[in-house]
Amino acid sequence: MAVKDLRRSPMMCHLLDALENGEDIGHYGRLTFVMVARPFVESDELVRLLMQDKDTDEAKARALVQQVVDREYSPPGWGRILEWQAKQDFPICPNPEDHDGCNVYRELNFPDKVFDHIGEYREQRAEHIALP
Repeated sequence: MAVKDLRRSPMMCHLLDALENGEDIGHYGRLTFVMVARPFVESDELVRLLMQDKDTDEAKARALVQQVVDREYSPPGWGRILEWQAKQDFPICPNPEDHDGCNVYRELNFPDKVFDHIGEYREQRAEHIALP
């Protein structure tokens, strides 16, 4: 999948347009963008795209991409995106009332390894929940 394919997601289209216009999409906007795009776009291309943000230089962009890679972050769900959006000025989700509007799992075909990672994370969390 290429960058053009990410445009199937209204949220990713919104973020890509903002980046192309040199807007500051905020820390959480950049984080969301990298977390969603990483399975589809090479790291150098992600850095190039992030550098279009007026608040991001190459070092900052590379550090964010590397953080997402190192920690194997999975794309965030709608609720998490809205939490993050509330912490910054730039609207990550163009229509926050539309529950499916920022549902990247519905809009994009992620590789199986993304879903495998989510399943492993949920299993690990369940092991740490104390039973009454």
